[in-house]
Amino acid sequence: MVIFSVYVVNKAGGLIYQYDNYVPRAEAEKTFSYPLDLVLKHHDEKVVVSYGQRDGIKVGHAVLSINGADVLGKNTAEGKDILEYLKDSSNYPVSIRFGRARLSSNEKLMLASMFHSLFAIGSQLSPEVGSSGIEMLETDVFKLHCYQTLTGIKFIVLADPRQSGIDALLRKIYEIYSDFALKNPFYSLEMPIRCELFDQNLKGSLEIAEKAGNFGAGS
Repeated sequence: MVIFSVYVVNKAGGLIYQYDNYVPRAEAEKTFSYPLDLVLKHHDEKVVVSYGQRDGIKVGHAVLSINGADVLGKNTAEGKDILEYLKDSSNYPVSIRFGRARLSSNEKLMLASMFHSLFAIGSQLSPEVGSSGIEMLETDVFKLHCYQTLTGIKFIVLADPRQSGIDALLRKIYEIYSDFALKNPFYSLEMPIRCELFDQNLKGSLEIAEKAGNFGAGS
């Protein structure tokens, strides 16, 4: 079982903590001859595949490295525009590694704010007064679990759909937050959490949950 990541969102919708516990690396590397038989484009400071799928390379995958050197956004390691570099036949054959690019800090902030809004919409759409809002979203590869405290702090866990005991884990994370963030004299409410003890205890709890398949009482 796998727990992918943890997010903590304050009552205003701001992301105050995020931890990637496990990031699947779905990557493919291939040597190409000229001309390149994939269509690439610029998207959000990255170069991504817009058309053509082959050998594990999919639409939406980003260019991660060229000839073994990691790219820098839209540019090669040498600072050249990737699209212009790949138009030059003299640069072939070329080895390109593709994969899903990791979310940037700004993208994570934006997505946390969007979920905060969806949570509020879910509560407003409820036919009954006092709805808890969105507690779980499910896809074919992961489940998003959310626990909102009485003070409006949201604890979000992304996990394997088969992972059990997430409700107990969310409450354990809230307990860790109360013990190691709120009781920290240097921590200000609603602000980003930067506390080593919080990090250590969170990681320990995630390890226990993954190994046990659940997070039972007394953990």
